Amino acid sequence: MKTTHHSEYLKLKSVFLKPARHAFVSEELLMKQWSDLNYLSQPDYKKALDEYKVFEKYLSDEGVEVYHFPMDDSLSIDAVYCRDASIATDFGMILCNMGKSGRVKEPFSQFQMYKATNIPILGSIKSPGTLEGGDVAWLDEKTLAVGHTYRTNEEGIAQLKQLLEPKGVEIIVAELPHYKGKEDVFHLMSILSPIASDLAVVYSPLMPIKFRNELINRGFSFVEVSDEEFISMGCNVLAIAPRKCLMVEGNPNTKALLLKAGCEVLTYKGAEISLKGGGGPTCLTRPLLRMF
Repeated sequence: MKTTHHSEYLKLKSVFLKPARHAFVSEELLMKQWSDLNYLSQPDYKKALDEYKVFEKYLSDEGVEVYHFPMDDSLSIDAVYCRDASIATDFGMILCNMGKSGRVKEPFSQFQMYKATNIPILGSIKSPGTLEGGDVAWLDEKTLAVGHTYRTNEEGIAQLKQLLEPKGVEIIVAELPHYKGKEDVFHLMSILSPIASDLAVVYSPLMPIKFRNELINRGFSFVEVSDEEFISMGCNVLAIAPRKCLMVEGNPNTKALLLKAGCEVLTYKGAEISLKGGGGPTCLTRPLLRMF
């Protein structure tokens, strides 16, 4: 059976997580950091742990090999959103350089774990370049979309191209809007979740026309998220397998559209681990291998 790192929607085989107990650490740390990191409100530590157990169990119940990033007291509570610090490729991991100042130590922390587990490193994004994993999404094995945002700048994108284009990977850039400004959590995957080779969950009002047309030309059809459910993270959907989705509960219209499109939909309560920090199921995972 063939495996690849170059997919957002094939059957998920292995994943790294930063469990809430390793990232949030304690009620005291949450109290100290949540406001400066622009969370909507302080997560409840015990409820967060309970939510995370359910979230992780969905993955293990699907036979996904789950690996944990360890506790690291040099990191902030944002480390729970572990997708952002690295990018998985078939040539090795790419270590990001975070656009959010409170998260700059996360890539090195992940590097230490990759080194300890013999996972190869292709390269890293260097200052003044910035790039976050939430701004990249594989459209297919040879095509990586990257958002130009406040977290991912032109120099970071140029370095990403230098690493991957010689390997035969096409980089498509989506120029994203200002939206709520520099302090807001707004990544490419805030408005795009590929869930099959021909289907993506999108929030079209914030999607660049050129990029949206590119997806259509590549054969994608869309599950369109409403304004109300964009706010409640309806667009942030993790594919466990093609058309098998995991999403935050409380988005009934998006769920209904997914079901209509022939998808199986699992939901988890994400009030503490997702909604307050602005990170849905794609953000909570650093997928590694997926299977054809």
